Amino acid sequence: MEERLITASECEKLMEKLATYTFQQEYQPQRNILILSEGNEKKLQIRFPIYWHSAKDQNRNQLDQTNYVLLMIRSGIATVGYFENGENMDHKVFRAYMVRKKQGKSQIKHLKTKGKSRAGSRVRLAETLEFFEDINERLQYYFDEFRVDKIGLSCATTLIPYLFGSKKATPFDKDDSRLFKIPKHIANPTYEALLDTNKFMLQSEIQYDQSLNELIEGLLISSSSRPGSTEDEEEDW
Repeated sequence: MEERLITASECEKLMEKLATYTFQQEYQPQRNILILSEGNEKKLQIRFPIYWHSAKDQNRNQLDQTNYVLLMIRSGIATVGYFENGENMDHKVFRAYMVRKKQGKSQIKHLKTKGKSRAGSRVRLAETLEFFEDINERLQYYFDEFRVDKIGLSCATTLIPYLFGSKKATPFDKDDSRLFKIPKHIANPTYEALLDTNKFMLQSEIQYDQSLNELIEGLLISSSSRPGSTEDEEEDW
């Protein structure tokens, strides 16, 4: 399967072209993707821009109708941002002393094997807990002050229990219909990474069978690029 990024307007043109094809269609709202198949063979997968809500009704896919939060967490650093009209209106970067310097291992992983008896370990654990409380406090502010239609999350699976188990509650639960996994690995969630991720989410990503090359190239896509592939050092939620 070929892969490339296309703009939202190019995605709209592609959807218009596909209306003349007889592919079987399966829309998955939680992942915001459309899968088109022929028989048992997948021909095309389209990940829609973050503000799209429908595979058929373009009136529901207007940028000014969707407010969203992007949250990216790794051991010792996290960034959260609130967006309107595709623009970052507010953000916060959080840092904590969670990584053991010599071993380069996060305190959470260390606790599973060595416990928390030493003073350094206790300090790292305290900072870890405060780290997630601060994140959730900022999230609560966004959800209290603004309408939030979608929540993008990139978080190592080992950190998920700390996010949702914090003393300061997350203003959404794991089953919230607005919540989705950001389909991109983010190794270092800085403010720059937040802006890059937002740019990525405002675009559409397509995977397609070579038999559709003519259709795709016929759109004269000039602004697309192949997504880079990065090995995850930790599995993402």
